[in-house]
Amino acid sequence: MATLKLEIVTPEAKIYSEDVNSVLVPGAEGELGVLPEHMPLLTQLAAGELLIVKDGQESVLAVGEGFVEITPTSVSVLTDMAVAESDIDETAAEAAVKRAQEALKDDQISDEDMASTQAVLMKSLAQLKVKRRKKV
Repeated sequence: MATLKLEIVTPEAKIYSEDVNSVLVPGAEGELGVLPEHMPLLTQLAAGELLIVKDGQESVLAVGEGFVEITPTSVSVLTDMAVAESDIDETAAEAAVKRAQEALKDDQISDEDMASTQAVLMKSLAQLKVKRRKKV
């Protein structure tokens, strides 16, 4: 069976680098499924769940915003956050969601603070979705 080389890179480190069967990425325009021989594409990555299928096994990462480059043989993900379910602190993510929601209620919040708070909210919600995925 054909595979893709998946690489996930954050500013801190290369998080993942393996051959996989398929990848489902949260794109800015919606979820994007990638199989070997996909047409070349460069698109924005939205905060959400990134699903990896390798040898019939699924694994999920919570990812932040960034970019995805797809070629027929590879997928490169450049993101500001990539966290495995086992590394997510559910209590901390819940607290971050509450803080962000409270901050967004402030009528005096600047546009810059609003954008960064919304980004924190989306990344925290992505972490909670991944963490709670198996509990449902």
